[in-house]
Amino acid sequence: MYNRTLRRRSFSRSLLSCALASCLALAAPTALAQATGATLRGQVSADSAPAAGARVTATNVNTGLTRSVQSSAGGRYNLAGLPPGTYRVEVAADGQTTTETVTLQVGQTATLDLGVGGVAETGPQQATTDLDTITVTGTMLAETRTSEIATYVSQKQIEALPQGTRNFLAFADTVPGVQFVQDNNGNTRLRSGSQAASAVNVFIDGVGQKSYTLPGGVAGQDSTRGNPFPQSAIGEYKVITQNYKAEFDQISSAAVVAATRSGTNEFEGSFFWDRTSSDWRQMTPAEEEAGEKVDSKEEQYGASLAGPLIRDRLHFFVAYEAKDYVTPRTVELGNESRYDIADVPAELQAQLGPTNSPFAQDMFFGKLSWSINDYNFLEFTGQLREEDEIIGVGGQNAPSRATVNANEVTRYDLRWQFSNEDWLNDAHLTFEDTSWAPQAVADQPGYALRVSELSPTDRENIAEVLNAGGSPNSQDKGQEGWGFQNDLTFFGWEGHTLKMGVKYKDVEVNAIERHFSNPMFYYDIGTSTEQPYRVEFGTGIPGTSEGFTTSSNKQFGIYIQDDWEVNEHLILNLGVRWDYEETPTYEDYVTPANVAAALRAWPNLQGPNVDYDIEDYISDGSNRDAFDGAWQPRVGFSYDVNADQRFVVFGGAGRAYDRNLFDYLQIEVNRASFARYNAYFVDADGQCRNEGGCLDWDEAYYDPDALQQLAQGLTTGREWYLNNNDLKVPYSDQLSLGVRNVFGMFGQEWNSEVALSHVRSKDGIVFRLGNRREDGSFYEDPGDTSGPPWGFPSPVGTVLLVDNMGETRTNSLLAKLDKPFTPDSGWGATFAYTYTDGEQNIAAEGWPEIFSQRDTGMIGWLPARGVAEHRFVGTGIWDGPWGVTWSAKLTLESMRPRVGENCLAGWDMCRWDSYKPDGTLGFKQFDVAATKTWNTGTDISFYVRADLLNAFNWRNWNSYDDWWGSIDGPNENFGDRNLDIQLPTRSFKLSFGVNW
Repeated sequence: MYNRTLRRRSFSRSLLSCALASCLALAAPTALAQATGATLRGQVSADSAPAAGARVTATNVNTGLTRSVQSSAGGRYNLAGLPPGTYRVEVAADGQTTTETVTLQVGQTATLDLGVGGVAETGPQQATTDLDTITVTGTMLAETRTSEIATYVSQKQIEALPQGTRNFLAFADTVPGVQFVQDNNGNTRLRSGSQAASAVNVFIDGVGQKSYTLPGGVAGQDSTRGNPFPQSAIGEYKVITQNYKAEFDQISSAAVVAATRSGTNEFEGSFFWDRTSSDWRQMTPAEEEAGEKVDSKEEQYGASLAGPLIRDRLHFFVAYEAKDYVTPRTVELGNESRYDIADVPAELQAQLGPTNSPFAQDMFFGKLSWSINDYNFLEFTGQLREEDEIIGVGGQNAPSRATVNANEVTRYDLRWQFSNEDWLNDAHLTFEDTSWAPQAVADQPGYALRVSELSPTDRENIAEVLNAGGSPNSQDKGQEGWGFQNDLTFFGWEGHTLKMGVKYKDVEVNAIERHFSNPMFYYDIGTSTEQPYRVEFGTGIPGTSEGFTTSSNKQFGIYIQDDWEVNEHLILNLGVRWDYEETPTYEDYVTPANVAAALRAWPNLQGPNVDYDIEDYISDGSNRDAFDGAWQPRVGFSYDVNADQRFVVFGGAGRAYDRNLFDYLQIEVNRASFARYNAYFVDADGQCRNEGGCLDWDEAYYDPDALQQLAQGLTTGREWYLNNNDLKVPYSDQLSLGVRNVFGMFGQEWNSEVALSHVRSKDGIVFRLGNRREDGSFYEDPGDTSGPPWGFPSPVGTVLLVDNMGETRTNSLLAKLDKPFTPDSGWGATFAYTYTDGEQNIAAEGWPEIFSQRDTGMIGWLPARGVAEHRFVGTGIWDGPWGVTWSAKLTLESMRPRVGENCLAGWDMCRWDSYKPDGTLGFKQFDVAATKTWNTGTDISFYVRADLLNAFNWRNWNSYDDWWGSIDGPNENFGDRNLDIQLPTRSFKLSFGVNW
């Protein structure tokens, strides 16, 4: 049974990492990127005339942090790098002073006009707010004069809105164009538009959390139910879907900019615990069919503590959060319409039905903030995340096939900020160490049951029925290293804010991949469930790294940008950045001499129909270079029509480069050191389904030693991945135009925004088949659209090519309307609508392979997978009577397109096709929450909270029969839904907490 204490690494290694990072931190001045810092700017007037030389001072009312600047000859002022919070802003000119209190949000550029000796010409008056337990109100300034398409998520929304998991990114789907995706396994990820989650980057306190090795965008977020960061440590964040400035790197879709909480001049702390279980939820469809409910639970708990060590100078904040989940899963047979269920072996049928998948996570975060004086600010943060999980069960995977996954993330950052009258310098030194290590629970051969059409001459159309036995999964992948970044902002040039920066990272990326160490035996239910027709297995090559791949990567980036206030109406954002990364494992790789010679001499690549040059994929160690073309111009504008920040036209255009995941690049080296083999056996009825020939079956092959001996005599059964010698880096070109407005309605100020967006991403990695027939062609006949030449391997084995072919294109209408929550009104609401016309030229979701077609041109443009045409998210928060805070969230989506192969025209005329299941709404969920707080008359308060998720128990089906059928006839069950749904069913969650 699952053991919560299981760890892939000992805790002593975490302590060692901490000590090492601390030593590195003390060795050099360090700090944070400016992405999270707010900027306050505006015009100072004295008796209605521009006030030159006025002194503007902003003081954080909770921490005492102070910033001061003198206005220019034209009366302009600019205070940059302010941590988000509530500030008392004082202006002194001609012996007169005035004071205002404002609240600044993360990464905000706010305009506040100040005046003395007359009426202050302030910016638009928004609602008031308070910060944590300090009852200080301030004008919340709306950010309207920006070209960014961005939305803020406040701490009030994070605390009050209903949610099933304490993942702070879950609230990002209140932003038009953004999805927080939680699949039926509970794994979470964030995506924007039609691009995959890998194109996202999350910046916490200015530090990018990018995953360099694995998909998911954020390190540690590939295939996990875990949270990337303790939610109690997040103060607020904003999501920028387009028109981000040149300072943002390693990104091609959305940027999340989050600020963590800091200690204040008041000691404060909190404790929370929440729980739901199988008794508090409705049955899943699979449980209803089985007549019993699987035991499940979700439990989360944690605590935080903050306060001053030296009042107004030195503060601390620490947080801990944990998860304990036992999640129901459903094991079911696949493609049931193609065989008699009675033919499935009894021992496999016994594993069908409900099961569960446990998960545990621990997260720690600590922060020290030292305001040394008015010019110097020092901050140190540390993060530790550890989790263990049972994965790989459910769907067509039986419990015996389970994998245990250990996932760890360690990060440290030491920040130093120096400010002066005309410039601000931010620098930081970081250390990171991440590991994602799934391993099979059972060390035994795997059993893969399949079904084919069983035509007398063609058995290639194999479909999945059930997988059991030992999992072939064996990995340990991650990144470890340090980075330095320095950002300099100069605002001494009237009307201009110049920002420039440089970044360097030295990170070792690693990928241990030894798949199929547990061999997988394949059985055809129509032929024999006792004798396999194929085995897939892996073994290390003596004299090589045997599947252990590392690369000491160097990353370098530089940018410059100018935010130019041309006049009171027009602001231009002009910037350019350049990024560069060296990956020695790719650049220095040498194709084995015997492989290169065999491929060059292979007659199948000499014919007139060959569509690629093998020389483009053979490396001699000197014919590959790091990509140096990642120039990224970014231009934006905002035009304040009436110069009152209430009606603004904005837009922008730019290019943004992401990076190639090491998991994609390393597979070339991996297959050269740890070979994967496929061997076919003569079927139980005497037929051979492999054009390259079959071996006689012998039960001795169940012995791994026998397979290792077999490997020595195999050549054609081996796989060789070959990277293109001129691989580029994926990027997106973005174009947008929109309008935003501030207006009064129901006695409150509302913000609206409507934008048109076009995004085209290119050069995504694609894996395709390099085998060719004797005449050099991919298909058997010129008019064919399917029938890949798997049976025509090279003399050294199957050839698989790695190219830049992946593309997406997306046109969107993004609309939002919000009334921010304020204590004086007692309520807030947000509405977000997205229309998306998205396409992609890769059929697969996940691993980007197109093995069944020659290239992406044969696939054409398909609807973007997982992206609904229409999506609406609405939220509301209300401080009701009797001290109860109510909140609700409604999510509606149209049917998402589904993609699969359509072979109705014939086995050699299959094509990738799409359809939408019947129905209008593909996803709908309504959640509500209520929180009752009791104040004890002291500094201690208690609360009880109830969340009702999926209140109407709407069924969100996410598994369908996608088999169109064959030339012999259409599938009568095509489009029928299976039992899987997207969780949760209607669930009740109870929370308890203490604040002091």
